[in-house]
Amino acid sequence: MTRTGSFRIEVTQDIPTCQALRRVVFIEEQGVSEADELDGLDGRAIHLLAWEGACPAGTARILVKGSEGKIGRVCVLPEMRGTGLGAALIGAALEVLRKQPGVTEACLGAQSHATGFYEKLGFVAEGEEFLDAGIPHRHMRRAL
Repeated sequence: MTRTGSFRIEVTQDIPTCQALRRVVFIEEQGVSEADELDGLDGRAIHLLAWEGACPAGTARILVKGSEGKIGRVCVLPEMRGTGLGAALIGAALEVLRKQPGVTEACLGAQSHATGFYEKLGFVAEGEEFLDAGIPHRHMRRAL
C-alpha cells in the first residue's frame, strides 16, 4: 500500500470498483465504447485502487509480459484531478513493477494530451501518434 497526502493506493482484487471508476471516466466522460473499455484482460491484470478517505477516487491496471510491464486504464475522477493522485498512481504502479521478477521496463499508451504529464514521470514518447478507441495516443516507455 502507498500513502501520499490523504490518498491510499493499494493492489486490489476489487475489479468491479475499478471498472466502475473507468466507466465514469472513459465511457461516460470520454465516450469510449463499452466494448473497447471492457477488453477481457482484467482477469490477468494487477489492479491498483486509490482511495480518498472512504471513497474510491482512481485506478490503474498493470499487465506483465516478459520484461515489460504495461500500465493502462489509468483514471482519476474529475473532482480529484490536479491533486497529485494521478502521479501517485503511476508511482505506485512503478513500485509494483519493480517487484515483479525480470521486469525492467514500464510502458503505456498515453492519451496525446497527457504526454507531458508522463514525461515529467520519466516516460519517453516513441513512434507515431495512433488512435485507440478514437482518441489520439502515443506509446511511451521508461526504465525501472
